[in-house]
Amino acid sequence: MLELKTVLLFVATAVAEIVGCYLPYLWLKKDAPVWVLLPAAASLAVFAWLLTLHPLAAGRVYAAYGGVYVSVAIVWLWLVDGVRPSLWDWFGVAVCLFGMAIIMFAPRHVSP
Repeated sequence: MLELKTVLLFVATAVAEIVGCYLPYLWLKKDAPVWVLLPAAASLAVFAWLLTLHPLAAGRVYAAYGGVYVSVAIVWLWLVDGVRPSLWDWFGVAVCLFGMAIIMFAPRHVSP
């Protein structure tokens, strides 16, 4: 159950980060109204808060989160940008998720 909670928290964190970055992109490159910067800032604040909810050391969380971020970004590419990912994109997602699983769920020996 901890593994599922961790992965879902990472996915929510990635969505918050992508939205927080995508909205300013729309404003800068696609002529979106300036008000989109307000939800972008809020989304980035939620992103930072979500990262604090993990019980492990921050460096380990950030490293593992990167694998989930890459995966969510590829799904975003498909669903939002309308670009179908290639087989190589999906292979990269698998590698990233495997790396995340090793970092987050490997057995740890705690020294006194």
